[in-house]
Amino acid sequence: MQINPDEITSILKSRIEGLESGPAELTEVGTVLSVADGIARIYGLENCMSFEMLELPHGVVGLALNLESDNVGAVLFGPWAHVSEGDTVKRTGQLLEIPVGEALLGRIVDPLGRPLDGKGEIATTETRPAEFKAPGVVQRQPVTEPMQTGWKAIDAMIPIGRGQRELIIGDRQTGKTTIAIDAIINNRGSELYCVYVAIGQRMATVVALAKTLEDEGALERTIIVAAPADEAAPIKFIAPYAGCAMAEHFLYSGGHALCVYDDLTKHAYAYRQMSLLLRRPPGREAYPGDVFYLHSRLLERAVKLNDDLGGGSLTALPVIETQAGDVSAYIPTNVISITDGQIFLEPKLFNSGVRPAINVGISVSRVGGNAQLAPMKKVAGRIKLELSQYRDLEAFAQFGSDLDADTQRTLARGERLVATLNQGERQPLAVSDQVVQIFAATEGFLDRLLLERVGEFLTGLIERMHAQHKDVRERIAAGDWSDEARESVHAAVSAFATDFGHDLDEEGQPIDDEEPPPLATPARPLLDDVASEPAPEPVVA
Repeated sequence: MQINPDEITSILKSRIEGLESGPAELTEVGTVLSVADGIARIYGLENCMSFEMLELPHGVVGLALNLESDNVGAVLFGPWAHVSEGDTVKRTGQLLEIPVGEALLGRIVDPLGRPLDGKGEIATTETRPAEFKAPGVVQRQPVTEPMQTGWKAIDAMIPIGRGQRELIIGDRQTGKTTIAIDAIINNRGSELYCVYVAIGQRMATVVALAKTLEDEGALERTIIVAAPADEAAPIKFIAPYAGCAMAEHFLYSGGHALCVYDDLTKHAYAYRQMSLLLRRPPGREAYPGDVFYLHSRLLERAVKLNDDLGGGSLTALPVIETQAGDVSAYIPTNVISITDGQIFLEPKLFNSGVRPAINVGISVSRVGGNAQLAPMKKVAGRIKLELSQYRDLEAFAQFGSDLDADTQRTLARGERLVATLNQGERQPLAVSDQVVQIFAATEGFLDRLLLERVGEFLTGLIERMHAQHKDVRERIAAGDWSDEARESVHAAVSAFATDFGHDLDEEGQPIDDEEPPPLATPARPLLDDVASEPAPEPVVA
């Protein structure tokens, strides 16, 4: 067979002419050296960046964390078990981006923005970086707007402002999640967007929580980011950053957002597991040395932006679980030092029926008082002091039976204050209703009621205010606490207290309203009356 050079030349020319002219695309690729427990060692990615996304086979996404001299340590998201040694890894040249936007509202998603609720794909093209530098001091402004939680005890004594970071800390099963969920429900009618990040929880719990929010009408303005307990550590590690990125979309659009991280203890566990697998040096309690930076760079992104940047806000409610109430452990002390205050929930109070079980002595808000409404600030000023006095006297009264009248009055007032602040879950109160109830307690309208009737009094009082004093409630909600407004509230509460009646006298003794019972035998007749009566006739058998 003879080869015709002219034919070969023509074939080559036709092939060359068919090629598109343009710059050649160069992609740096590497090879998987080893893979185990969601961690891969990759060789050949010389110019890889920290936190860069990597493409692996079977739709697995990698995140470069360790940049070592001869290999790259990456954590894997997705079905990493399908990845094997020798697989090709491709650089993307992009840092980790999270899908964001209003399309995610009302959905349960994983940290990469993929739906988990079976309601179809999420149509959004907007993304934000998972890691984002927190705004500096010049870009911020002081916290001045209240973020109402609907809990009387919190909004009165430990108020939270928009742009604040308030830690919820306590042992397991003390009501930490309930506080955060009720705060979301309380803001269902406001302009606040909410993101709830569930780290290391059972998926059944997350679904039940979504059903609760849907029933209360709060899911349509909420995004739930789920990193369940059965997921690999990398998914749990990235979850709070993903939730924060979703919330920042609303923040930098001039809106207001609330982000709940439930909880950061499990987040620290996942990061410790990842770090040990990546062969990073362990420090105290085997946590890596940058575990403080892990949470500080997340929580510093909560901010109240200045007006030039839109005046938006991002409020953070991180949750930390303690062991046997030990707030001095490593992770709790780290997060306490980062946040602007903490709400400490105590098992002893919870078991004794106090809801929410807040320890007033340890709990504090370092910012929120500046954001409180004027009526709430005025009526709640005395309540924290009186509760502290009550707790001290309560412990003292256990050892002595003879108490003077002043101590008895303080104890009685404290019991009624505790009963006033008691509140069931899924019952958030509007701030105007809270002010009226606390005003009734601090002004002594409950002092002459039996303890078991306090709840009935407060419920009836709110019903009366809703039915007959709508104007007064509106003035309170608008922040008006002038002398005239205060007199209006006093007159309304006083009128209801008169109609409701009293159970105790001014000395604190029960009022005996019953008439004395009739005598068992009739009174003995006088002698004159006996003498004037005729003698009875004899009875004949």
